Amino acid sequence: MMQPTYILAVRTARRWALGLTVGAASVALSALLFAPRVLVAQSVSDLLSAGDRESVARRPSAALGNYERAVKAEPTSYVALWKSAREAVDLGEFEKNPETRTGLYARATDYARRAVAANGNDAEGHFQLARAVGRTALAANPRERVKYALEVRDEALRALQLHPKHPGALHVLGVWNAEVMRLSGFSRAIAKTFLGGQVLGSASWAEAVRYMELAVVAEPNRLVHDLDLARVYRDAGRRNEARSAYQAALRAPIQDANDDQYRKLADEELKKLK
Repeated sequence: MMQPTYILAVRTARRWALGLTVGAASVALSALLFAPRVLVAQSVSDLLSAGDRESVARRPSAALGNYERAVKAEPTSYVALWKSAREAVDLGEFEKNPETRTGLYARATDYARRAVAANGNDAEGHFQLARAVGRTALAANPRERVKYALEVRDEALRALQLHPKHPGALHVLGVWNAEVMRLSGFSRAIAKTFLGGQVLGSASWAEAVRYMELAVVAEPNRLVHDLDLARVYRDAGRRNEARSAYQAALRAPIQDANDDQYRKLADEELKKLK
């Protein structure tokens, strides 16, 4: 027996409505499942952008705050981790309170280690780890300083394997060679114990100069490169070249968070140069 047309129409409408309801529910469920992931991605991207703006504006504390929030939102974000390490080192470098400085360097080292764990095939993470550990070493006593030296060297060399002209890694190795050459006899004996004679023997003023000059070539007009090159020249007994490098540092544009302090140091050290 044929169903009346209006009954068929009602049943068809119900089926269509049910299908629409199920389809809408499926879409809504998908949106609920994927929305948090999209929102997190957008949030991390926004936080990184905000951190970058603060970093360019030379406000490392604000930059670090944004980067750390990005790390909290996405704990394995390689970019957020190495940028957090960078800003923490910048903040620690001229921090007068020893405990605060030590804490900042510890945070920087932790972020850098996590960055390398997240992506060991990019130079920036290795450089930031070398930088963080190196700053920790420079703030330590001579005996402790030597303990950090091998890791600093290894991480900087790894960064150069991945990026042969990385200016920061070149700079770190220039400073590393200079610091080894500046060791006293007692500290050198300790260094030989921890580093071994071969590694210790690889350091020289010539290598310090070579790496620092390469850093300047790789990244011209970077005040800190010129400043540390001047110091290497000075301590290697090359006074005229030191004077020129100090003057280059004073001419370099202010770009980084600590460039005001670097420029002041360059001016003071140039005046003391004989």
